[in-house]
Amino acid sequence: MRLTSLPAVAVLALAFATPTSAMTIRELRALEKSEKKQGENYVRYFLVGAMEGVLESHAQGMRNGAKPTICLNSRRLEPRMAQALYDTELQRNEGVYEADMPVPLVMFNALGTVYPCL
Repeated sequence: MRLTSLPAVAVLALAFATPTSAMTIRELRALEKSEKKQGENYVRYFLVGAMEGVLESHAQGMRNGAKPTICLNSRRLEPRMAQALYDTELQRNEGVYEADMPVPLVMFNALGTVYPCL
């Protein structure tokens, strides 16, 4: 490795080591309102990503020995369902979620409610 590339490697390592936080419910609502033409699309795309992230995190936990909490059991789960899952969870538990709570938490709870492990 050349000596001149060491600072670049250090910067990249620091960038990946810095903790990030998930988008909150408040931030997602603001995103939807901020872009009149594309805001709804951005929200849908984000929710699909959050749903896929929750599922992958859950799968990783199961690979590491955690007890499953989301079981699809051959039932269909498609990207177009992410918005409805999220909205239904917020409506079902109105008053439970605060605006500063992370969107993936809502999605995790939604998936666990709709696809429980019996």
